Amino acid sequence: MIDTTNIIIDDTTLRDGEQTAGVVFSLREKLAIARLLDAVGVQEIECGIPAMGKEERDSIRALVELGLSARLLTWNRALIPEIEASISCGVSAVDISLSVSDQMIARKLKKDRGAVKEQLKVALGFAKERNLYVSVGGEDASRADTGFLVELLQVIRELGGDRFRFCDTLGIMDPFSMYDKVAWLRAAVPEVAIEVHTHNDLGMATANAIAGIRAGARFVNTTVNGLGERAGNAALEEVVMGLKHACGIETDVETHRFRELSLMVARASRRELPSWKAVVGSRVFAHESGLHADGVLKDPHNYEGFDPAEVGLSRQIVVGKHSGASGIVERYRGLGIVLSRDDATLLLPAVRHAALRHKRDLADHELMNIYLRGAALLKAA
Repeated sequence: MIDTTNIIIDDTTLRDGEQTAGVVFSLREKLAIARLLDAVGVQEIECGIPAMGKEERDSIRALVELGLSARLLTWNRALIPEIEASISCGVSAVDISLSVSDQMIARKLKKDRGAVKEQLKVALGFAKERNLYVSVGGEDASRADTGFLVELLQVIRELGGDRFRFCDTLGIMDPFSMYDKVAWLRAAVPEVAIEVHTHNDLGMATANAIAGIRAGARFVNTTVNGLGERAGNAALEEVVMGLKHACGIETDVETHRFRELSLMVARASRRELPSWKAVVGSRVFAHESGLHADGVLKDPHNYEGFDPAEVGLSRQIVVGKHSGASGIVERYRGLGIVLSRDDATLLLPAVRHAALRHKRDLADHELMNIYLRGAALLKAA
């Protein structure tokens, strides 16, 4: 039986999220995002890369000085000078990353497995001697030989490392293989906790993150709105709500501020939040279709998997080409106009014609014009 209690969200919006091509957060934006992540109950925040330079280190120090409840981690290559740079920022937790697939070991590092293993021993030993909490990041772990990963986990266990970050760096896994690999590693070296870091190149980052948790990972990386390299990472809001409603796993994150958080990060990143964005998009609780609108008005559970208020949104009944009488009655009721179903049915042709002409749903003033033009017809009926 896999223990799915005490799942830890390690949000990396301020690190991997900012690595989205063209995205730069100001210090003020970083502080605001960190405060809100902390306020909603995210347990860990990966807050930057000290080796990037003085400005980055200054921003990390400013984050440390906030005194947040969330643990702050920095990202480093498994190199002593970079770990020293992290220590100088005042953090007590680090991720030390090294390439673990044969592809990257041979074609990027120009080394062999033995050299990678030795690098891990030196860097991890150095970090633990300085009482740091250490997550060992396995870059490209999804393409690595699992036998070699076990060897690395054994080193982590022997030197007192705190967890291993299983990275699907290229976003090429599916949830089934993610589950199998994480479950296998958990069984092989149960003393070492597993963290999953998933990318969205094939659109499966959230599914892979949840599969990793179901397989026994206790830590999961997320970014707000799924920001990140290339196609991005697993979205915080999707992972938390997916765990809660698809898996029955609570994370103790306060979800009612998700919309607020998503809008803040969208503004800071200058990346528009799509209206159809899962969980937090402005129109994910908008109902137009006649059958759907009628069903949701009778009982929201008919067509809503969770209450929109859970994520800071509200239900919308919109009127357009596919609307039926129930939706029109409800929409006009919101405008202070009481219609019978027969009245609504009489207005339907005009509503649909206007929606076709404008190629969208109708605004309040357009609905009022239709009502006023149709007033005589309604009176006669």
